[in-house]
Amino acid sequence: MNVRQLDISRRTIAVAAALIGTVSLAIGAHAALNMRALDAAKAVSTAEVTGSVGHASRLALVIGNGHYPDANAPLSQSINDARALSSSLRKGGFDVDMVEDASKDDMVRAVSRLKSKITRDSVVMLFFGGYGVQAGRESYMLPVDAVIWKESDVRRHGVSIESVLEMMKEQGAKAKLVVVDASRRNPYERRFRSYSHGLAPISAPDNALILSSASPGKVADDGKGEHSVLVSELLNNLNAQGSAESVFNKTRVAISRASEGDQVPTVSSSLLEDVQFDQAGG
Repeated sequence: MNVRQLDISRRTIAVAAALIGTVSLAIGAHAALNMRALDAAKAVSTAEVTGSVGHASRLALVIGNGHYPDANAPLSQSINDARALSSSLRKGGFDVDMVEDASKDDMVRAVSRLKSKITRDSVVMLFFGGYGVQAGRESYMLPVDAVIWKESDVRRHGVSIESVLEMMKEQGAKAKLVVVDASRRNPYERRFRSYSHGLAPISAPDNALILSSASPGKVADDGKGEHSVLVSELLNNLNAQGSAESVFNKTRVAISRASEGDQVPTVSSSLLEDVQFDQAGG
């Protein structure tokens, strides 16, 4: 082997070594990236499992409407009720969005905010205090800027409780809780012949619990206290804690007894699991 051949061989060996080193670095970097991706996937999986077991979101939309231009006097209890209930729910770990004297736009935006927060593990609650009107087979929450002269106005200006429940269902909420304190004799009742007193029965979709202040088609008179009869009893039972179904049923029984049967709230349940109001109970 001459000197030239030996020099070529050395250069070949050097180039080969450099290539091998480069390939090794690339393989090592690829392996490191794969490990990072695997670790990230494990972290996401762990977070999902942890969230589904012990960190279910608890959401509430609380609406208190009191100042209706067509009414002879404001519904001061509705505002007090919304504030007191919001405070109690927050203590129980709920993320509460409270709206007072809401216009139609205010209510639509509030429902949209609620929708954006709901996940598959969410326990979601809706409270409405104010005037409600039955149109057809649905019950509508009325905003303070509603202009009601005929039944079609109720559908146009009101917000259907059933539509909010359907939204919760479509978003995959784990449990749906609704409290409707709107079975009041309202200022629109004589304006169209098809008017019905009180509210229509609100059917509970899968895994839902609904409390209405009076039986379907019945009206309930406001008392003279700071809070409505329904919310007063509801707050008492919330403070005593317990499952949501137990709280709602105790509230119904207490109001029925106190009114000697004149006001009998309605509880409709399709809950498939136990739902607690206090944070510790889940």
